[in-house]
Amino acid sequence: MNQNNLSKFVSVIVALVFILSSFYFGTYIGHTQASTDTTRYLLNKETDKPSDVDFAIFWKAWNALDQKYVATGTSTERVTSEERIYGAIKGMTEAMGDPYTVFFPPQESKEFEETISGNFEGVGMEVGIKDDVLTVISPLQGTPASRAGILTGDKILGIDKIATEGLSVDKSIDRIRGKEGTTVILTIQRGEDAPFEVAVVRAVINIPTIEVINRPDGVFVIRLFSFSRDSPRLFRNALREFSQTKSDKLIIDLRGNPGGYLEAAVDMASWFLPAGKVIVREDFSEGKDEEALRSKGYDIFSDNLKLIVLINGGSASASEILAGALQDHKKAQVVGTKSFGKGSVQEVVSIDENTSLKVTVARWLTPNRVSISKEGIVPDVVVELTDEDVKNKYDRQLEEAVELLKQ
Repeated sequence: MNQNNLSKFVSVIVALVFILSSFYFGTYIGHTQASTDTTRYLLNKETDKPSDVDFAIFWKAWNALDQKYVATGTSTERVTSEERIYGAIKGMTEAMGDPYTVFFPPQESKEFEETISGNFEGVGMEVGIKDDVLTVISPLQGTPASRAGILTGDKILGIDKIATEGLSVDKSIDRIRGKEGTTVILTIQRGEDAPFEVAVVRAVINIPTIEVINRPDGVFVIRLFSFSRDSPRLFRNALREFSQTKSDKLIIDLRGNPGGYLEAAVDMASWFLPAGKVIVREDFSEGKDEEALRSKGYDIFSDNLKLIVLINGGSASASEILAGALQDHKKAQVVGTKSFGKGSVQEVVSIDENTSLKVTVARWLTPNRVSISKEGIVPDVVVELTDEDVKNKYDRQLEEAVELLKQ
């Protein structure tokens, strides 16, 4: 049974809800300088050309197209040199075999920038690649995807009758997103059941960030929907509100939260850890030393604080960093079900003012060097939701976490 179905605080990543695998962030933004004339820059720049690469075959193919290609079908427009360069770069990034390393030509780059602003037109769900299949990480509460009954863990086999096998996350996203009021048909497989189709009407998606609940039983709950640019400030305000209650029982609910900005996770963990404690390790390619991101040392809570972090299969990326850090340093019990397992780091590089490249640059390890991508975060206390729980809208995971805090 999918845990996200019950949770009414299903969340999404601020920068990337539905349209980007989330996992676009957890991440940081990088910039490089390039010529404003992309084609000329790429065709003529020689100084940075790898010394062990012979581009003769590239130019031979280029010239063959120039000399021999004849357009067929309904289109007789000649493809520009710029468009051919964009196609070559896209092919090069796809050859890396990583669904999260993607080149964005001008229109896609513009859409990406619109996405990270927090509002966009789509269906309201986060998707990623799991076991080589396009998979729903988390639908956003109140969105078309949620209303259509789409659940965390659903496999998307087709988009408008076109198979997703072999499609990158971003190409799949391009097919799913669209104008408000239009419909997309998704072919879904849930568990071992036969595939079925779901019609989802697109809408403008507004991404939530945080919610607090001061329960009458003395337990304070912070439901974190995303790790956005603004999340650290909102989280700080929530902790201030918690401290004013004089309670010593806190739950941080990360269920269905597919991640966000890496720096936001580091900042939040710093409220519970002394300065210098490792929050997450970044393992780079061969020849580059591992780096550790450490606590800023806000560390305002005493050892009397009783803290539980709730996770499930929709908790990914920055959610896993926060949960893993607090678990490894024994600052919190982790309750729920195993997290998604998205532990790679993407950097967004500006190629010129119109194009960008999102490239995987590292993988994440918890302080105790557990690979988030391979292992995910395994709860200290596993609590599953039953069919009966879902039917009765009973949040067993939350209520058992509350009972653990009271013991």
